[in-house]
Amino acid sequence: MSWQSHIKQFGDYLKLERSLSANSIEAYVRDVEKLNQFVDLNFKGFSPLAISSKHLQGFLQFINELGMSTYSQARILSGLKAFYKYLLFEELVDKDPTSLIEGPKIGRKLPDTLEYLEIEKLLSAIDLSKAEGARSRAMIEVLYSSGLRVSELVELKINNVYHDIGFLRVIGKGNKERLVPIGKEALKYLKIYIDEIRVHVLVKKGFESHVFLNNRGTRISRITVFTTIKKLAAIIGLKKSISPHTFRHSFATHLIEGGADLRAVQEMLGHESITTTEIYTHLDRDYLRQVIQEFHPRS
Repeated sequence: MSWQSHIKQFGDYLKLERSLSANSIEAYVRDVEKLNQFVDLNFKGFSPLAISSKHLQGFLQFINELGMSTYSQARILSGLKAFYKYLLFEELVDKDPTSLIEGPKIGRKLPDTLEYLEIEKLLSAIDLSKAEGARSRAMIEVLYSSGLRVSELVELKINNVYHDIGFLRVIGKGNKERLVPIGKEALKYLKIYIDEIRVHVLVKKGFESHVFLNNRGTRISRITVFTTIKKLAAIIGLKKSISPHTFRHSFATHLIEGGADLRAVQEMLGHESITTTEIYTHLDRDYLRQVIQEFHPRS
């Protein structure tokens, strides 16, 4: 029996035997589908009945590296525990591989993932009447829309912004290039900054191609991005400790929780496959764009 057959029967069990609401059933099913995607990526051909605690630990490590908050990881593990309890109840497995797996510890410290409304508040706090504000809006929109690392943001080049197809060419770790889709809102504010603000900056030699510049005409620093975000957080009274990486975490979390394919998110983040033997499958550009349009809150 296939993963989808088991997942469908699990959903029926939750509805008929446990009388859960449609939203709860959808959440549980989505958690198991994420595990299915991970298994297809790394252990092709494995059925849910053949999954061990080792596979599950690898899956939890995978979603942790994607940037999901500890709360989200714990919730997904809860869904998987329910799935394997169902398989045990139906005598489809003779032991529960989730039984010895502990969820991530959720302490009092707030997770460094922002809710969408918090991101909207941060963006609304920016003074767009100032040149610095237009730059800040473009920077944060790009960070959240495309999941860039701060180092990738400050090194972004003008000729690597493809306005016509809605993609950025990003130079990541180890000088590896990848194409990342960028949402319409982010592209709009990026264009405003480049066309209306950046054109008035006296650019120093060697920095002509960098997108984001400081007042001295050189590339912005990582510290500038950090400081900008900290100031905005203070303006809106945000209690969470945030940084540029928070937007990368939020990007991944919001896509995955919205139902996006794990492999697509992995590719957009520029992560290596979790297993060294797995030959990573390059995803079609149109598919990555579709994922952003369908699952990103600011698509």
